[in-house]
Amino acid sequence: MTVNVVVLAGTVAADPVERRMPSGDEVTELRLSVPEAGKRLLPLPVSVWHKDVGKRVLKPIAKGDDVLVYGQLVRRFYRSGAGARSLTEVVDAGIKKLEPVEAPD
Repeated sequence: MTVNVVVLAGTVAADPVERRMPSGDEVTELRLSVPEAGKRLLPLPVSVWHKDVGKRVLKPIAKGDDVLVYGQLVRRFYRSGAGARSLTEVVDAGIKKLEPVEAPD
C-alpha cells in the first residue's frame, strides 16, 4: 500500500499566479514558505487545479497570508531548451486561509 498525503501550514511567499494549460485546464501556482527545523523557511511550490478545488476558494488568498494546504507530493519531468528538468511540488486537494489568532487580554 502507498500513501501520499501532504499537510502544510505556511505563509504565501508571493502573489498567486493563474495559468491556463494547453489542455484548457486552469491552475493557480503559489509558493508557500514553511518553517523547517532550525528556524529556516523552506519554499515549496504548490499547484492548485481549479477543476479540483475551485477558483472561488483562491480569491481571498494573497502574498503574506497564512494558509493550510493539503494534497499530494508530485514529481514532474519535462524538457526545455536547457535540457531535461524535474520539479517536485504539492498538488493541492484543498486550501484554507488561516485567520490570525488574537492574544487574550
